[in-house]
Amino acid sequence: MTPIAVLLSGRGSNFLALHAAVERGEVPAEIVLVLSNVADAPGLAKARELGLTAVAIPHQGLPRRAHEEKVIAALRQAGAEWVCLAGYMRLLSAELVASFPRRIVNVHPSLLPAFPGLDPQGQALAHGVKVSGCTVHLVDEGLDSGPIAVQRTVPVLDGDKTHTLAARILKQEHQAYPEALKRLLTEPWRVEGRRLLFGPPPGPPEGE
Repeated sequence: MTPIAVLLSGRGSNFLALHAAVERGEVPAEIVLVLSNVADAPGLAKARELGLTAVAIPHQGLPRRAHEEKVIAALRQAGAEWVCLAGYMRLLSAELVASFPRRIVNVHPSLLPAFPGLDPQGQALAHGVKVSGCTVHLVDEGLDSGPIAVQRTVPVLDGDKTHTLAARILKQEHQAYPEALKRLLTEPWRVEGRRLLFGPPPGPPEGE
């Protein structure tokens, strides 16, 4: 089982989806730590109810570097090999990303690279797109810019408001995130340029 940590700032619905998939045996992982930058995040309480190690490291009043040093120390102490962001409302520094190279995963409620950042569902409605969805991607130093592992589409309906579109996308997030994590942990994959490709690299052409 691969030891993973989950970072969250709010209710932790994607954390619960990952935990359920782990409990069902669908994802070969063990959640060794749930960490939040918000002391009273509902997701922390849910983690404790499930018997998981849950830690708050509030960022208020701390320089980013000092806060992230505490986060990295907690992740290493827990023995986490992968980090899953589940509504963690902090942009990671290059130092934190480099501490777990290509081992930090995030889910975002849009079809990246469209509508990164805050309120992607509102951005999608404002732009009048007909299809939205969610993206699970590796985290790099940019904003929602890492290599894409899995995407799922959701139609945008004429009567949609931000909350109705967000609710339908969230259902797909809860399926896409465990699917992506399972594939990343169990299948060969590689990154070529900006593309994350599953499967072994192609062999040499015949005759060589």
